[in-house]
Amino acid sequence: MTQTQTPAPRLPQPYDDAAAAPDRPAPAPVVELSGTSIAFGGVPALQDVALRLFPGEVHALMGENGAGKSTLIKTLTGVYTPDAGTVLVEGREVSFASPAESQAAGISTVYQEVNLCTNLTVAENMLLGREPRRLGGIHTRAMRRQARATLDRLGLDIDPASVLGEHPIAVQQLVAIARAVDVEAKVLILDEPTSSLDTDEVARLFEVVRTLRDQGTAIVFVSHFLDQVFEISDRLTVLRNGRLVGERLVRDTTQLELVRLMLGRELETLEQLDREVAATDTVVRDATPVLQVLGLGRQGSLEATDLDVHEGEVIGVAGLLGSGRTELARLLFGADTADTGEVRVRGRAARLRSPRHGIDRKLAFSSENRRAEGVIEDLSVADNMLLAVQASRGWLRPIPQAQRTALVSRYVEALDIRPADPNATMRHLSGGNQQKVLLARWLLTEPDLLILDEPTRGIDVGAKAQIQQLVAELARKGMAVVFISAELEEVLRLSDRLVVMRERRKIAERPNDDVSIADVLELIAGQTTGQTAGQTDGPTTEPQGATRA
Repeated sequence: MTQTQTPAPRLPQPYDDAAAAPDRPAPAPVVELSGTSIAFGGVPALQDVALRLFPGEVHALMGENGAGKSTLIKTLTGVYTPDAGTVLVEGREVSFASPAESQAAGISTVYQEVNLCTNLTVAENMLLGREPRRLGGIHTRAMRRQARATLDRLGLDIDPASVLGEHPIAVQQLVAIARAVDVEAKVLILDEPTSSLDTDEVARLFEVVRTLRDQGTAIVFVSHFLDQVFEISDRLTVLRNGRLVGERLVRDTTQLELVRLMLGRELETLEQLDREVAATDTVVRDATPVLQVLGLGRQGSLEATDLDVHEGEVIGVAGLLGSGRTELARLLFGADTADTGEVRVRGRAARLRSPRHGIDRKLAFSSENRRAEGVIEDLSVADNMLLAVQASRGWLRPIPQAQRTALVSRYVEALDIRPADPNATMRHLSGGNQQKVLLARWLLTEPDLLILDEPTRGIDVGAKAQIQQLVAELARKGMAVVFISAELEEVLRLSDRLVVMRERRKIAERPNDDVSIADVLELIAGQTTGQTAGQTDGPTTEPQGATRA
């Protein structure tokens, strides 16, 4: 890392800081980037981007997947070296050659996937590589005292001697933050920290964030949850297609304005989709179901469940985390083996003992855990996309090159995968574009039933709009779809029929004719009597005053 004294270049001012905060003088940025540009293989990822982070502020970094957020963070943390631009830390120009140099300058990052050692104690994780020593060995008591002091500073009642793996993911996330704080971070970057947390856990995390903010730390908050952004953030910067759109004070910005800044053309997509879905009905209910399950269940996983899925129908599955949504999806596909029940595919009995059995019967399943069960990061886009087709053909019958090129090009264009390079390594794609590649993988198998478990989790609104539009188009063409999502709005937007899960069983099933989010929440909370698993399909009692979401 090199340091030289240079005058700080000023960023374009979208507003007057002094006017925006008349009660106090505007502090100098603790970190300031300007003119930042970087390209991979000649494809620009960032073009003349600027960012400034102030002490004692939570700064939201916003933009759709592929907008450049991850690249900007990796540039700031020393993972990437920019092709152009300057980075100033407390007014001094720096150039980071590694993440260690960035951390030494006071910049720490906590990623969405907690990268700590669950077999070690909380204290050992917090001071890993920086353990206090005595007589040539680790001074355990001093290490735990130091960890406790940091935890107390953040208001966290966590035993430093406890094993990290004994704690839920939310507590592990807080320990990761405490570790970052313990290295005296001036800047703390939180990359999708709430994606796996429930409401109470998010509230606890935000208490810690506010404590750090009040202590003068500059915090970068990256999230796709707009409500959370507006709750916790003071300032925001918006990127689109690798360029700076603007910087705003959160209190001077509405959610609609932010969405317009982030998306541009995609803003109308969801509105158009609502109109198209409302005007379309392609379900043929008197025909033989594509898939029918009777009493399908697995001990400790899912109680006996009945379900029919017809051509052109989208079944929306809603429920809290742990309600049995994913377990149902895996049993429908054959990823898990059922203990009880009967499965019929187009009226014929089927035994789904493995994913191969599901694929052979024209079923497809996109897992919620795309990193562990979907994406192969070191392979190309093309290889990831063709994986299921090649498995169906057998590995001794490779797909001819001309056919590979035609198939991949077709879906790269149809799904607007960015960058549009079949040879790009999968790990270099944003989360939304990785999800599109996985969808293409299954669409290439030409399934009759597509089971999607959280297909839009952790991706931006623009990519969500594209994926939702794709699901609607597939249903219009006659494909049956099971769509699982924690976001009730998109479940209600897309589904023809709604299934509600709770405590590993189906507690309600009803046509999505006039259902509101409030109705679904009542069902999940057990305040409305619904259809239990094993009953014949049919509508449940309609709550009074229900309105279409």
